Amino acid sequence: MNLTQSAQPPMNAAPEGFSFERDLPNGFAAFYKPLHDRFTKRQQELGAARKRVLQASHAGTLPNYLPPSAATTEDWKIDLPAWCRDQRNQMTGPADEADLVVKMLNSGAPGVMLDLEDSMANEWDHTLLGVTNVIAALYGELTYEDKKRGGTVAIKDSSTITWTRVRGLHLNQAGVFANELTSASLFDLALLVYQLDFSRLKHPLAIYIPKSEAAEEGLWWRDVLQTLAELKGQKKDDIKCMALCEAHPFTFQMEEFAYNLREHILGLNLGRWDYMASLIHFNFNDPKWVLPDRNTIPHDVPFFQNLRTLIPSICHKHGMLAIGGMTALFPSREDPELNERALAALAQDKKNEANCYMDGAWTGHPDQNAIAVAQFPEPNQLDSFKAAFDSHPDMRPSVVGVGKTTIDGTRAAVRTVIRYRNGYLNGKGASLLDGYMEDLATDRIYRLMIAQRIEHGMHSAGDVSTLFDEEVEKLVASGKDAGTAETLREARKISEDMIVRGAFDPV
Repeated sequence: MNLTQSAQPPMNAAPEGFSFERDLPNGFAAFYKPLHDRFTKRQQELGAARKRVLQASHAGTLPNYLPPSAATTEDWKIDLPAWCRDQRNQMTGPADEADLVVKMLNSGAPGVMLDLEDSMANEWDHTLLGVTNVIAALYGELTYEDKKRGGTVAIKDSSTITWTRVRGLHLNQAGVFANELTSASLFDLALLVYQLDFSRLKHPLAIYIPKSEAAEEGLWWRDVLQTLAELKGQKKDDIKCMALCEAHPFTFQMEEFAYNLREHILGLNLGRWDYMASLIHFNFNDPKWVLPDRNTIPHDVPFFQNLRTLIPSICHKHGMLAIGGMTALFPSREDPELNERALAALAQDKKNEANCYMDGAWTGHPDQNAIAVAQFPEPNQLDSFKAAFDSHPDMRPSVVGVGKTTIDGTRAAVRTVIRYRNGYLNGKGASLLDGYMEDLATDRIYRLMIAQRIEHGMHSAGDVSTLFDEEVEKLVASGKDAGTAETLREARKISEDMIVRGAFDPV
């Protein structure tokens, strides 16, 4: 299996006949071109460095901690603003769904993260709509029509902090320029900032940085944030951020990354599902690292728990917040048994994160907010810092004996990747499947798990292909999924092709 070959879904591209000057906000082309010229080449160089690290890992040189530096030895702290000291729960969801955005902002959650990345289909119209919705939400003006109850629902005035996750450095945007790609991160952020009237914001612009892999990438983000702020007449440190830990190499460079962004960064977040996928990817060739069925892996498995305790230690050392991950099992207002099970799992999961000294967590359903918030001390646990923490824990503890590894687990993985990709083909970047919220991160976990089991002889490629044949026909016969039989079969084709050809980047 070729792990470095790029076999990806179609890249997000502007439509045929697109005109930069005509089809985007007036003046944005002149604003953006110098930014593209300055920052896209650096983004591409950082992407090439990532590939080298992955290739080295597959050749036996795994990621490791960096030598001591000012980032790890000097006594530096950020100034955590009063407006974000309480982030005990951050509701998250796709920015292109106005009704969900309004519901999240009205949920009472201390924070809300509006997503332009993994939970949203990475397509041109969705990206533009997402940015438009974010701007309206930041002004408190976004509404939706309630078809069940009738009437227009607006955002209520509250102290909720609104974050925006732009697309990661690994992604490019096509079609903006005729013969070259541009950085998707830069495009999203510039399009948002260009249109914003900062005087109308109730708190500083706050973004989430996804998919980081190296400390050096923090310098790219620092320079972009400062340049954009100054172009808008703001102080250079006016745009604030949190960063997700979603990649295995990043766990060894979190403190250095934060140091490079210390004028902007307010916290780190454990993006657990992408992190699980990354762990598989970087340990793909190790037969001792074949992960069991995903839903049999306990929430406090050592490879999560070691990272869960390291993140708050690093964050609190420097005055930053530490935010935990998303609980995948969702409550249901139609299924009382599932609802009870989901909320019990949520409370257990978030209490575990609080016991690791996290300051808050992510949820995706309004019914989860009160339970999540209740697990964490108010407003945060910054005072929990202990100077003698282990700054170099084992980031690859053995998975031998964890969970169960079964053919039924492989079959469930096959079924989920078909259903997720089918939802994607029908415009959904996240879908609730069998009680679990599945987005690009969990789809990536399942594709990697299937490929890993083929690689290490648990199944043949032919066996897996048969599973794909059987599961897609069951799905077609059930008629329960979005789209048509044709989109289900296309989803099956794309998913198996990505697995066979080794396309495991988070796209």
